[in-house]
Amino acid sequence: MIQQGTITTTTTNNIGTIEFFHPMSNSLPGKLLGELAEAITAMGNDDEVKVIILKSAGERAFCAGASFDELISIKDLATGQKFFSGFANVINAARKCPKLIIGRVQGKAVGGGVGMASAVDYCFATEHAAVKLSELAVGIGPFVVGPAVERKIGTSAMSQLAMDATEWQSAQWAKDKGLYAEVFENDILMDDAIDTLANKLANSNPEAMSMLKQIFWQGTEHWDELLAERAGMSGKLVLSDFTVNAINKFKKK
Repeated sequence: MIQQGTITTTTTNNIGTIEFFHPMSNSLPGKLLGELAEAITAMGNDDEVKVIILKSAGERAFCAGASFDELISIKDLATGQKFFSGFANVINAARKCPKLIIGRVQGKAVGGGVGMASAVDYCFATEHAAVKLSELAVGIGPFVVGPAVERKIGTSAMSQLAMDATEWQSAQWAKDKGLYAEVFENDILMDDAIDTLANKLANSNPEAMSMLKQIFWQGTEHWDELLAERAGMSGKLVLSDFTVNAINKFKKK
């Protein structure tokens, strides 16, 4: 059971917390992605929750992105599109959630992890939270997470991450580009700042925050269709010999 990962939700003082975990550096297989999207939607509909914190377990890896084991097992287009739709569903769940979402990025974020950090409304990180869009290095591309990342950091920075797919960019770089609002020396300082903001928001006007959320995401109303189309692009590429060989080489490193 533990190999499948877990999603844990708690609510305290009107602050909802969603924590995901997977033993492989918090990578996200399809089942976990589905549960994560459902958890975000459920908290968005919970009247007791005024603000949401999205985090992962552990210390040095926020999210390693897609599960390579699951990627390499994909043998047909429908399965591929369904898998990549998992990331699309998480991003869309965060986008459509009427509650403001605070992200907690304690360590490295790769691929889908960068997409998740981009899909929250206010993101805190530690100096260990370097970012990388590694998709092109394994023969795919950051198609599904691309709209969320580009919305947050702009086309130029998004292009840099997407094209230089084997290189890490520092947490400070991510802050300078607008992905992270604040970067801290350690998770203790980060958590203090998160608690302060979350408690302020938990005591703010829910209707005003919901309206703010709608304004923040204005212009993304077509993303249900856009991200489904992007999932199809990735689902097609993952079947190619180039991508299969690239993933196998990557797994052996």
